[in-house]
Amino acid sequence: MCHESSSVALPEVIGIGKGTVKLDDFAKAELILILGQNPGTNHPRMLTALQKAKRAGAIIVAINPLREAALLAFNNPQEIRGMLGFSTPLADVYLQVKIGGDQALLQGVLKHLLARDAVDRTFVETHTDGFEAMRAGIEAASWEQIETVSGIPRADIEALADRVGKSDRIIACWAMGLTQQKHAVATIQDLVNVLLIRGSIGKPGAGVCPVRGHSNVQGDRTMGINEHASEAFLASLEKEFRITVPRVPGFNVVDTIRAMRDGAVKIFFAMGGNFLSATPDTNATAAALQKTNLTVQVSIKLNRSHLVTGRTALILPCLGRTERDRQASGEQFVTTENSMGVVQSSQGKLEPASPLLLSETAIVAKLALATLGEKSTVPWSELVSNYDFIRDCIERVIPGFEGYNERVRKPGGFYLPNKPRDGQYPTATGKARFRANPLGVLELYSGELAMMTIRTHDQFNTTVYGMHDRYRGIRNERRVILMNAADIRERGLKAGDVVDLTGHFAGEARHAPSFVVVEYDVPKDCCATYFPETNVLVPLDSTADRSHTPTSKYVRITVAQSQKT
Repeated sequence: MCHESSSVALPEVIGIGKGTVKLDDFAKAELILILGQNPGTNHPRMLTALQKAKRAGAIIVAINPLREAALLAFNNPQEIRGMLGFSTPLADVYLQVKIGGDQALLQGVLKHLLARDAVDRTFVETHTDGFEAMRAGIEAASWEQIETVSGIPRADIEALADRVGKSDRIIACWAMGLTQQKHAVATIQDLVNVLLIRGSIGKPGAGVCPVRGHSNVQGDRTMGINEHASEAFLASLEKEFRITVPRVPGFNVVDTIRAMRDGAVKIFFAMGGNFLSATPDTNATAAALQKTNLTVQVSIKLNRSHLVTGRTALILPCLGRTERDRQASGEQFVTTENSMGVVQSSQGKLEPASPLLLSETAIVAKLALATLGEKSTVPWSELVSNYDFIRDCIERVIPGFEGYNERVRKPGGFYLPNKPRDGQYPTATGKARFRANPLGVLELYSGELAMMTIRTHDQFNTTVYGMHDRYRGIRNERRVILMNAADIRERGLKAGDVVDLTGHFAGEARHAPSFVVVEYDVPKDCCATYFPETNVLVPLDSTADRSHTPTSKYVRITVAQSQKT
């Protein structure tokens, strides 16, 4: 799977690749920074947490290219007021940063904090290192650069910095709007620099909060699903199951596509998901899949990935998480991990679509038994018969899961240990690290726009439930491009025109035809389109530095009147 940029940046600065806040920390925060996300589509439960924070007196600052309705106000459908149409205002400050300009804005905040000496000296001297190198790096960035790249006037950045400088309990939240950019890792590190200057990690109501989506994203890293798994994890696997584990690194998503394209991967085996629609460069991904000898999809429903296959293709239908999973010892439950590091149980209540459906666990076990037979030292049949036995294995392999079966049965589950949340930093020096990063500048050429992909309210990842986007006032259409009014006029266009989009990268052009122009409140030279319709424009080789995450939130495109009649 692809690294998320937070998974790379955070270990380099605080020692672990996860957030440090609990859900109830939001109500204790003085200042909440929300960058690169729309909680209405990314994490609806966060809206409730933000509502509670606002009512408790927190200042909320939204930093996002689009003025998202969900960040301006929230109608809570679980409250009578919300059902009657009354909303809670959320963002006190809304800064419409240019696409790709978040790091510049953050460096401006740091520059002003340093100039005003708004530094928690006790925290910095006791719990951090690298402060002077960070200071030198920030001083190298000019205000002219910062304003140009961010698109935010210096006065507004300094006003934000003044708010930061008056706050001791700050939570910083971000999502794919930050992680899917060229300078994503550096941006996140500069965001952490802001928190470290104010001592806003390791105390209630303060810390980092990467919003990482559904439980698969958060939990798979905890369970060791990583193409560069740690030696400690591999050694624990070997001890638990009496097997020899290869040490050769695997592939991330982008490298997997390249390897299939180059013939280095012969079998593609997918557990859930819609690989073709979720990955960048749709045409390149499709061509790569077709070069394999075998594609296998373990799925709960059909999707586009089932239509683009290797020489031989298998679809293995399986139970969904909402369906009853009956095994030899009775009905089973699985566990999930949310963005706050809470592990909780999830048990299906619906009757399976077919009595012949197997669980994902049973499919893996049957494949292993069919392949390895008696040679395997892993008790596959026993593990499938009772998922408690799997959790027992996890408890012995993964730190933090002591008493797993007992604790996960308690209402609400349990929090995984989090050293930075307790003021401890598992880095080489035992301290949190300031990082010095040069200001990343992304250039557009004449006539180009910076495009970011977004989701609608009625969409979960690649699954689209409806054609409306109520947050943005769009109905019955998904092939739309949201553009600034001046950009529309400069191209001789008007709202409602149909245009063709062309992506530009490394001398290559990618095309996506027939998009309807929508005039929208988005910064000049920026635009937005829906995912996955414009994944075809995201270059396979355009990835974030160090994390290798596809840059779906910064694609250089040109727009022209459609040639289709």
